[in-house]
Amino acid sequence: MLVTVDDDPSVSRAVARDLRRRYGERNRIVRAESGEDALDALRQMKLRGDQVAVILADYRMPGLTGIEFLERAMDIYPYARRVLLTAYADTSAAIDAINIVDVDHYLLKPWDPPEEKLYPVIDDLLRAWQREERKPVRVAKLVGHRWSAPSTDLRDFLARNQVPYHWYAADGEEGQRLLAAAGTDDKHIPVLITTDGEPMIAPSNAEVAARVGLATTPEREFYDLVVVGGGPAGLGAAVYGASEGLSTVLVEKYATGGQAGQSSRIENYLGFPDGVSGGQLTDRARRQAVKFRAELLTTSEATGLEVNGPARTIRLSDGSAIDAKAIILATGVSYRQLNAPGCTEMTGAGVFYGAALTEAEECKDQDVFVVGGANSAGQAAVYLAKFARSVTMLVRAHSLEDSMSYYLIQQIAGIPNISVRNCTEVSEVYGAGHLERLELRDLTNGSTEIVDAGQLFIFIGAAPRTSWLDGVVARDKHGFVLAGPDLDQNGQGGQGSQGGDDDQDDQGGWPLDRPPYHLETSVPGVFAVGDVRAESAKRVASAVGEGAMAVMLVHRYLETL
Repeated sequence: MLVTVDDDPSVSRAVARDLRRRYGERNRIVRAESGEDALDALRQMKLRGDQVAVILADYRMPGLTGIEFLERAMDIYPYARRVLLTAYADTSAAIDAINIVDVDHYLLKPWDPPEEKLYPVIDDLLRAWQREERKPVRVAKLVGHRWSAPSTDLRDFLARNQVPYHWYAADGEEGQRLLAAAGTDDKHIPVLITTDGEPMIAPSNAEVAARVGLATTPEREFYDLVVVGGGPAGLGAAVYGASEGLSTVLVEKYATGGQAGQSSRIENYLGFPDGVSGGQLTDRARRQAVKFRAELLTTSEATGLEVNGPARTIRLSDGSAIDAKAIILATGVSYRQLNAPGCTEMTGAGVFYGAALTEAEECKDQDVFVVGGANSAGQAAVYLAKFARSVTMLVRAHSLEDSMSYYLIQQIAGIPNISVRNCTEVSEVYGAGHLERLELRDLTNGSTEIVDAGQLFIFIGAAPRTSWLDGVVARDKHGFVLAGPDLDQNGQGGQGSQGGDDDQDDQGGWPLDRPPYHLETSVPGVFAVGDVRAESAKRVASAVGEGAMAVMLVHRYLETL
């Protein structure tokens, strides 16, 4: 498909006419006269499994501008090549668009003669699109219940792994028909019906990943580099490792992107002055890693680390193992659980940890609550405010200043349907089958009140995922991995010690004559980056930078072997 959108009917017809003249025999040409109509058409194409190669959009359009349209079109067809049509006076805007939405080219109107000014550009873009490796377009059908935690988890898993699907409510007419065809009922949900018509009843994420084309097992037994964790730090390490010639595999438990991938808008990341969604940023990084031939394994959880002479071994939850010369730990952190009565029972049924962006549109006309006072909570509140009737941030501290970026505090203050309640916590959660009410406690005087609540999103601090490193890698008392200068003179720095092997002394201390490299852990050749590292900056940009720096240090380490 070649898609063109322009609010001027004469221009729209002219673009389509010139495209059909050259490409009509091999491609279908689709034109629209507004960004909204074009987005509707793209969504329909996505559900049908059509592939879109090039999208051309006029810069000046009412409603959605060309830039806004292309930004939203990227979420539907991330691989499509993007062209902005602009007048000479708007060329500066076209240059800005290259940063904002990764525009591939901009064309000045008029483009006569097309043989010189239009066709060469489209020819190049089509060739580039055809060369690029793309996952096959697959559209599955998912039947579940809105208040079912397994249904919510599978929706989020599919969305974050860029797997297209069509959602059907189990109590709807079409949902009932699909359940009957699958030979089951709404007591056994979710049900995923694959593109070949095979029903999967209450499947695990690993089973789904294997069926929808996500890689779950490594292609080889030994690598130069294993990256554990697919957040910004891990993706940065995979991109730089693979691009610099290291055989690289990234092991991810759930979906690439980590917590950053759930962010609705990151506005302080270098090079994106108008902000970028976490999903877009991490999807681009994932595609970069694949472009450089890094392997990305999904639903693969690291359960152990071993040192076997010069090899470093990662044990996986399925019982398999991967050996490598070096390892980068980028497992990030997970949100701590809210210890309020009723919260566990309502998780996935109105209570969510993290942004759960698949639930945002369900917040329409509801009163939504966000627990937490850091950037992730603030970004979620700003995004949810677009849908919800009201968003209330519940913050235990006296103000947001100690934990949130200044730009975000100012942004929240300017949104009328967001309110902030400081010195407040959730003391109990109520509901019959799904969240209905919250009991809030004022920490200054101990008083409580009960409020109606549509949904609750929780961002209450972070705990490292490092228990699987017990007895191998040194960590601080909170479980964060110690590295470089944070290790003491003996190579230890808190709980954990290294297991015995040829590279280590009897005391489990740092075994080499040289000091550890900056991001190197107590095990030589094992590096820690991003949020899992003790004293890290907890910012996306710094995590990406550490991933790149770790690859440089891996090269230095490999030279010593």
